[in-house]
Amino acid sequence: MAKKLSHYDNAGRARMVDVSGKAATRREAEASAFVRMTPAVLKALPKNPKGDPLEVARLAGIMAAKRTSELIPMCHALPLSHVDVEMRLCENGVAITTKVATTAATGVEMEALVAAGISALTIFDMVKGVDKGVEIREIVLQRKSGGKSGEYRRP
Repeated sequence: MAKKLSHYDNAGRARMVDVSGKAATRREAEASAFVRMTPAVLKALPKNPKGDPLEVARLAGIMAAKRTSELIPMCHALPLSHVDVEMRLCENGVAITTKVATTAATGVEMEALVAAGISALTIFDMVKGVDKGVEIREIVLQRKSGGKSGEYRRP
């Protein structure tokens, strides 16, 4: 039997899932994104007049995770106990990894994904003056733990 989408009621209307009957447990999620850019753009990163693009993007990702419920209509506001955003320079771009944790009745997958996405968009914003052809790729959930569905790891 196929799983039912939880954000719809029996009449097909969008709804927020009632998690009041769930236990508050430790839940974690990791997500990633990749911002592809040319070697010339990578070389220009330290000279950006707006500041260090990677540090600005890291802070934007942390801030975004904390505001996820304001951006995604059916997300619950969660007390985040940890948000980490890491940037790694590669020969063809910037790899972004986010980690989010909470003790709550629902998971933090969306918070980790929003942090990765907003970090990537911030890098784009910081470098678009040099090259508007920068690409945001592969915003994906890498791992989650906790809750009824347990552990998930991207294959």
